[in-house]
Amino acid sequence: MREKTILIILIAILITRSAVSQINDCLKDFDFVIKKIQADYPGYNDKVTDVNRSQLMLLEKEVRQKITLHPDNCVYYLNDYTDFFKDHHLRVNWIRNEKQQQPEIMEISTYGYNLYVNVDSLQQITKYTTGIEGVWEGFRQKFIVTRDGQKFIGVVVTCDGWKAGQVMYEFEPVNDTVFNVRTYSLIKNTNPYKTKASLHLKGKVIELHDDTRFIRKSDSEILDKSLWYSYVPVFPNGRNTYPVALYLDDSTYYLRIPSFYNNTGNEFVLNHRNEINSRPNLIIDIRNNGGGQDNFYEELEKLIYTKPYESKGVEWYASPGNIKSFEDAMKNGEIRNGEEGMKWTQALVGAMKKNIGGFVTHPYSLNDSQLEKKDTVYPMPRKVGIIINKGNASSAEQFLLAARQSDKVILFGNCNTAGVLDYSNVTPNPLPSNNYQLWCPMTRSKRLPKDPIDNIGIAPDVIIPFPATEQLYDKLDNWVYFVKNYLELINEEKK
Repeated sequence: MREKTILIILIAILITRSAVSQINDCLKDFDFVIKKIQADYPGYNDKVTDVNRSQLMLLEKEVRQKITLHPDNCVYYLNDYTDFFKDHHLRVNWIRNEKQQQPEIMEISTYGYNLYVNVDSLQQITKYTTGIEGVWEGFRQKFIVTRDGQKFIGVVVTCDGWKAGQVMYEFEPVNDTVFNVRTYSLIKNTNPYKTKASLHLKGKVIELHDDTRFIRKSDSEILDKSLWYSYVPVFPNGRNTYPVALYLDDSTYYLRIPSFYNNTGNEFVLNHRNEINSRPNLIIDIRNNGGGQDNFYEELEKLIYTKPYESKGVEWYASPGNIKSFEDAMKNGEIRNGEEGMKWTQALVGAMKKNIGGFVTHPYSLNDSQLEKKDTVYPMPRKVGIIINKGNASSAEQFLLAARQSDKVILFGNCNTAGVLDYSNVTPNPLPSNNYQLWCPMTRSKRLPKDPIDNIGIAPDVIIPFPATEQLYDKLDNWVYFVKNYLELINEEKK
């Protein structure tokens, strides 16, 4: 009995020590975040004033209390603090570090046991039924649903990282077509993810809300895939916005560019320039484009240019911490673009060291506020409609600032863009625990304080009266045809 008591006491001590260690690690991370933002964030002095300083101090106290009570929610509390600055570029997220201890992967999911079912037999029995039991196939996996007591379970047939017989889903009926769902994991001690599912088209489709959809497998693979590819979900399961380049008719060409994180926009212009330049109208659809890099819209910008315009550019915050970040990056070989990138960085660091604590313009961009002038004004397209939405941010908004200088351009949408642009050139900063990193901007737009974008966004010139399409895929919706008709009617009026 005495030995058992000693063991319980030892376990309690270990648990207490672990909790205290977790609290201390998170508090150290929080101290780092506070000091880094105070010292190196270019928007700190713009956003922390005598009016709201006491609110920030109160928030700091509240976050410390939350960390002490619930240290396992550390990353969320750190973001409670960064949210005060209302800058979506300033944030904390997890570090995906392959050197960290890998989670324990189990042969049986957290459901508790595996189950093996004759897939072919179940398919034949259920292929004409309307209930949830059956064989289901989707983009990434194939599984069967079978009854297990008063509920149903989804058992893997094929799925990357899983083996046949492992239980991935549990479906609890709400009614004949709606189910509460728990998604299980192969990672030890992981809680199931909760969502809902629903049956559609008389049981031919099942949707996992906010995730994906599956088609009931029949004897015809062509029939299944045709339904799979063409089915538009009732409930959103991802943005599903894909690149598109096509002509709508002899008057209008259409480009959908969902990201500036790759070269799709430039490639579309280079590959289809003759088709675009032979039509009077161009639609550029950037809905859900959250930004990326400015160089990935250079060809688009050239295509719609009409006259020189003032480009404000950015200024770099010359704090000791930001200078050290560049020096460390040069020392560790992390500067991109080879010798040219090193020269660019060295020139910036040299300018920053001459004005520590202030803002500097990069020496290569001392004329950054001059008129932006391009070599060519294309006669066609004559009108350009750009479709925007609340998903546009960062470099997508920078593109819009340049685009709206063109006499050809009209912005279409039903709301302002996200408003995430004023403080940019974001770099990751690992926190002391090495569990998280703080993304912190280094630059401030020269538009400020006169012409802010953050938390305001860019407004459309023309409001589209139709509801927003939640999932675009590669399809054209009534927003596209509204813009097409609008541009063609403008051209008709001028004839």
